[in-house]
Amino acid sequence: MLSSQLHATTQIIPVAGLNRLAEHLPAAWIEQALDLTGTASVRRRRLPAEQVVWLVIALALYRGQSMPEVLATLDLALPQAADRPVSKSAVTQARQRLGAPAMQWLFARSARAWCDQDARRHAWKGLSLWAVDGTTFRAPDSTENRAHFGAQGYASGKVASYPQVRAVSVTAIPTHLVSDIAFGPYGQNEMLYAKTLIERIADHSLTVFDRGFLSAEILLGLTMGGQGRHYLIPAKSNTKWEKLSGSADDCLVRMRVSPQARAKAPQLPEYWTARAVRVVSTSGKERVLLTSLLDRRRFPAKALAECYRRRWEIETSYRELKHSMLGEALTLRSAQPAGIEQEIWGALIAYNLVRLEMAKAAIEARVEPTDLSFLRALHILQHEMIWAAGMAPGKLPAHLNRLRKRLQFAIVEKRRGRQSPRQVKALPKRYTVRYLKKDLN
Repeated sequence: MLSSQLHATTQIIPVAGLNRLAEHLPAAWIEQALDLTGTASVRRRRLPAEQVVWLVIALALYRGQSMPEVLATLDLALPQAADRPVSKSAVTQARQRLGAPAMQWLFARSARAWCDQDARRHAWKGLSLWAVDGTTFRAPDSTENRAHFGAQGYASGKVASYPQVRAVSVTAIPTHLVSDIAFGPYGQNEMLYAKTLIERIADHSLTVFDRGFLSAEILLGLTMGGQGRHYLIPAKSNTKWEKLSGSADDCLVRMRVSPQARAKAPQLPEYWTARAVRVVSTSGKERVLLTSLLDRRRFPAKALAECYRRRWEIETSYRELKHSMLGEALTLRSAQPAGIEQEIWGALIAYNLVRLEMAKAAIEARVEPTDLSFLRALHILQHEMIWAAGMAPGKLPAHLNRLRKRLQFAIVEKRRGRQSPRQVKALPKRYTVRYLKKDLN
């Protein structure tokens, strides 16, 4: 009964402007997400739940526009006799009815399918490549957001001006698709978020970590919890081990699991082994990489060093998501924690949709997905979606083909590795500089 009502509703929803992206996000997935979370619209509304899902996604793609503007630009509301614009309060109520769980389920379902689509094409020595790292999002400074998410504290006793959401994600290195994520209050340690993700990382994979995640519980949880799951992580300066075999630059080492770690996870062994490889970066910095890839012939030190260098792709993906797509906005939109969570899930789906389109265009252009400019691809999609909103359905096939051809022109010069070490730059002035009138003439 409910399924048939949803199907009938989707037949009259004007989604021409989103048809390009709807090719990857089937209506059946949206219907299932709403059904499982009990948020489907049964009675006729100008903004049924299916449309609100697309609205939440579009809000991330058009971060510089207000909710009513996005609604009108993409013609998302159902037509009505009076044909009056939908008020902001009505949009807010529609988002509240939808909630966050439906968007969370939709992200998990879509991310899993999209990452699997071309995994074999982008495999490295038979392994899929992933990176794990953490980031933060700023939320509007409402009483509810600050109470739920908290904020960074300083030694002076002061706290950050805005509530912050801490997140840890698993990202596909070759395509930048976000496969999984855990986020919540800022005060919770990144390691705790990472532990919830480890068990869901794909088998026959290599995951590259930042040194902050060097933990026997995380790394052994990865290798022991699946088939052919490996890690690559730089050692800390104080990491201690016993050399078992090999040379000074490439050896098998044994490390002791701390009593504290074994108390938290009794299944951990007293000792664990890894391969320690000494490498030199392009800037001349020397580091030791620890890995569970023990075969020196199949995985030589030079290949491991190059693979670790690609860890920076996850940093690039954060920049694309937070700065390019969200327009360097100071904060997210929502004043309520549930709205913030919904917004993040929508932004992740939107980001993955853009990245998926780029991956498809890269295949046709016979280049790597990372050879395309995310910002140029985003602008192309934004303009094409607006233009397609008023297009006759019969012209859509030709339009979609033209869109993918245009995306191929977003190819940019391949990025090189970091050529110089990071530098500490001076902080901006605390107060705005005031000029005298004569200085402006």
